[in-house]
Amino acid sequence: MTFIDSVTLDVADTAAARRFQSVAFGLDSRIGLRASQEATSGFRGFTLGLTVSQPGDVDSLIGTAVEAGAVPLKPAAKSLWGYGGVVQDPDGTFWKVATSAKKDRGPATRRIDEIVLLLGVADVAASKRFYVERGLTVAKSFGRMYVEFAAGESSPVKLALYRRRALAKDLGVSPEGSGSHRLVIGGGAGAFTDPDGFAWQAASPAALAS
Repeated sequence: MTFIDSVTLDVADTAAARRFQSVAFGLDSRIGLRASQEATSGFRGFTLGLTVSQPGDVDSLIGTAVEAGAVPLKPAAKSLWGYGGVVQDPDGTFWKVATSAKKDRGPATRRIDEIVLLLGVADVAASKRFYVERGLTVAKSFGRMYVEFAAGESSPVKLALYRRRALAKDLGVSPEGSGSHRLVIGGGAGAFTDPDGFAWQAASPAALAS
C-alpha cells in the first residue's frame, strides 16, 4: 500500500516557521518546511488537522498558537462532532485542532494523537478513484462528502479528502483562491499532480527543513 511519507510547506522563512510549529504545537520535524516565494492568494485548498484526546488540549494548543503569532479564525467550541477550533499561522496555513471528546478526563497533556492533511477537492469521488489507482487504501468513506485513507505505522500524516467549499466553510473562510498551494506531498506513489493541482514527489523532502 502507498502512504504519505512526508508533507512539506512552502514558507517565507524556514527557521521562523519551525519556531512557530515548535512553540505553538510542540511539533518536531513531522511537517517539512521549504523556503519559497511562489505566489498564492486566498484559500490554498487544504488544512492540517491535529487530533487530540480532550478539550483541554485543544484550548492549550490553540492558545499557544495565537501567542506565537497565529490568527484565530474559529474560537474553540463544542460541535456535533466534538470540540475544536481553527487558526491560521503566519505563513498562511490553516490548522484545525479538534477532539471527539466533549469533556476533559484529566489535565491537558498537549499530546497530538494524529495529524491529518485534509485536501479540499472539487469532486471527492473522482479524487478518491485517482488516489486508489495510485495505491492508497480507503479507510473511511462517506459518499461524495469525505474520504479518509489508511496510514502506515511510520507515516507522519494521514490523508483525507473533503469538498473544497465544505472545507472552506468549516474553516470559516472564503473558498476562493489562486496560485500555488504551497504544499508538496511525498510518498511511494511517485511524482504526479492530482486533479486539484496538489503536487506529490517520490523523495521525502523532510531534510530540507533541518
